[in-house]
Amino acid sequence: MKALTYHGPHKVSVDNVPDPGLEAADDIILRVTATAICGSDLHLYRGKIPGTGHGDIFGHEFMGEVVETGSAVTAVAKGTFIAAKSRAPGMAISLVMSLWVKWLRPEAQ
Repeated sequence: MKALTYHGPHKVSVDNVPDPGLEAADDIILRVTATAICGSDLHLYRGKIPGTGHGDIFGHEFMGEVVETGSAVTAVAKGTFIAAKSRAPGMAISLVMSLWVKWLRPEAQ
């Protein structure tokens, strides 16, 4: 799968990452159909958030199709399309997802 990953201030790339797997009974796995970095991600992109490390995945606002659910999931089913937004801007969320992202490169500005 592809993910937008951090490689230092102003250095991100779309890299191959391991496929996701269910880890808890209330997990879901999405096939992401649209995503983008948001304003809070710019703090990470610029290297202003301590603890942001090489290979960290960006993108906590996205939409997609549910492709797998844990045994405790009752609110959505396989095939459901959902949109997700972080409640805490800038919080690190470890999501491994299939995605296609465009972002502004510093040299393009």
